[in-house]
Amino acid sequence: MSEPIICKDVSALENAAKYLLKRYSDQRIFLFYGEMGVGKTTFIKAICKSLGSNDNASSPTFSIVNEYKIDETQASIYHMDFFRIDKETEAIDIGLDEYLYSGCYCFIEWPEKIVSLLPPDTLKIEMKNDNNSRIIFHQ
Repeated sequence: MSEPIICKDVSALENAAKYLLKRYSDQRIFLFYGEMGVGKTTFIKAICKSLGSNDNASSPTFSIVNEYKIDETQASIYHMDFFRIDKETEAIDIGLDEYLYSGCYCFIEWPEKIVSLLPPDTLKIEMKNDNNSRIIFHQ
């Protein structure tokens, strides 16, 4: 596992987003682990912004998948949240494979709910809160 990133405020999340995108420039599937309220969606917003999207990234808890566009290229970014699903077949039914193998960025919250459906080549990001800071582990 790489050295964790410590973010003391929202502006530090933007720097962390830029760092991860540069370090893992070939990676398109990002898995976000962490407790409810740890800041996964907030961090995904920062990553989308760093990619050049001005869309209002928000939690897809009820819609399961949100699509954002990168302004310059109009390429898609898919933001998924599997918190509310009960069975992996629900992810299959929404067309998970099409998103995962689209070549587009896919940011997945609660990936532990669909673990057997995920390809092996993913970036795992675990977030924790510690005294008003977010600690971001990545591998």
